[in-house]
Amino acid sequence: MKKLRLILGDQLNLQHSWLKDIDKNTIYVLAEMRQESDYVKHHIQKVVGFFLSMRNFYTAITELGHQATYFHINDVENPQNLEKIISLLIEKHKIEKFEYQLPDEYRLDIQLKSICESLNIKSEAFDSEHFYTTRTELSEFYEGKKLLLMENFYRNMRKKHHVLMDGSTPTGNQWNYDADNRKKYKGEVPVPNEKNFHKDVKAVVSEIEKAGIVTFGNIDLENYSWPTSREQCLEVLDYFCSNLLEHFGDYEDAMHTDEKFLFHSRLSFAMNTKMLSPKEVIETVINYYYKNESTISISQVEGFVRQILGWREYVRGIYWKEMPNYAHMNRLNNTNKLPDFFWTGKTKMNCMSHAINQSLNDAYAHHIQRLMVIGNFTLLTQIHPDEVDSWYLGVYIDAIEWVEMPNTRGMSQYADGGIIATKPYVSSGSYINKMSNNCSKCHYNVKEKFGDKACPFNTLYWNFLDEKRSYFKGNQRMGMMLNLLNKIDPEELYKIKVKANSIIEDMDSF
Repeated sequence: MKKLRLILGDQLNLQHSWLKDIDKNTIYVLAEMRQESDYVKHHIQKVVGFFLSMRNFYTAITELGHQATYFHINDVENPQNLEKIISLLIEKHKIEKFEYQLPDEYRLDIQLKSICESLNIKSEAFDSEHFYTTRTELSEFYEGKKLLLMENFYRNMRKKHHVLMDGSTPTGNQWNYDADNRKKYKGEVPVPNEKNFHKDVKAVVSEIEKAGIVTFGNIDLENYSWPTSREQCLEVLDYFCSNLLEHFGDYEDAMHTDEKFLFHSRLSFAMNTKMLSPKEVIETVINYYYKNESTISISQVEGFVRQILGWREYVRGIYWKEMPNYAHMNRLNNTNKLPDFFWTGKTKMNCMSHAINQSLNDAYAHHIQRLMVIGNFTLLTQIHPDEVDSWYLGVYIDAIEWVEMPNTRGMSQYADGGIIATKPYVSSGSYINKMSNNCSKCHYNVKEKFGDKACPFNTLYWNFLDEKRSYFKGNQRMGMMLNLLNKIDPEELYKIKVKANSIIEDMDSF
């Protein structure tokens, strides 16, 4: 039977069981498509990263002996649409059965089901063989429960997959070392340079420009640093273990103006394209830890494992549990537009300037920059979650909707009304000052609430609490802050709100 097997740009798994045996009657297809490059405006480094990774995967499977066809973005015969590509190849090769791996984005899941329904040949969907969990496992775990606490799910995953476990006891006799993962970085430990592959990408960028794909952000055409093959991804993993893991957990939540990456692994793109599996990443890190327990503490490793085995699997489960309604949630009824500086990086707020410019320059920011700086600002200024979603999905190289949307619309923007987070992740400038050195060199004064030099985060924070107090009045975790809000002198609160509204009305001036 002649088969056509589709491999999407985030399904670059060379360990997939499909590839174990060579079958002369099976043809694999990968395609660069305007359908995928244009559904949201992407960072140029993201488009380059996906195109190069897909091309390297195609080369790898053909060298293994598999039959495959590849549509480059400017190929004359490329119809730029998934349904048309599948139809074209079915007719051209007299295909008798179409197969695909379950996609991780809802829109593609719906599209592929629709395509299969329209075909007059057999079709079948297969697991991508990547995640620890199935799509429905989280829903089944929380069935009948009101609170979807990640910690409960995480502990269950640890036990089920025997990760960092000594029998039925967690390694170190403690499940979670989050309290040890909150150090401010003050330069006391040198940060190694990131693993960089110094790739020349002028040719692929030229192809993208010729195709007319609209992108944003910056790129060093002769020094592209992201891994785009399985071999390079494994190098990044090994580099993390030997150079960064020792201090990862300590400074997991820290920010510093001189250190873009600190001790973060930068493995999310490798995993989200499936060039690496979460299981092999976790096993490699834990094995390295056991060989180096004299220099690496359990808190460094547990913090890393929690991000992958806990949070990553958790947000995927939330995505499939709540879609498609999740994509339209806006429980706080926020309606404002993103300011222009999200595309230019030009703002006097030092923390925002560093986080936004890093995002534009590197297609990367670590989770605290995304959550407690950029996300904090967009929630305090009451930006519409659709606007925030689109920017996050486009700007970060690792952003695929299943992982981006629950993190952004849920964790960061509280647009889901508390499905993921039990309270909104908002703060005044004090948190940013506690976890970074941004405030010491800022145009604004982190200790002031109003006035020309007042930190916008301070003003916006109290204004947000006042604007949304009726929504949060029954939230026990917000009780203390609402009590403090109630103690603010009415005249002072008025000044705060006047200042906050001036910021919201003209964000690009701040």
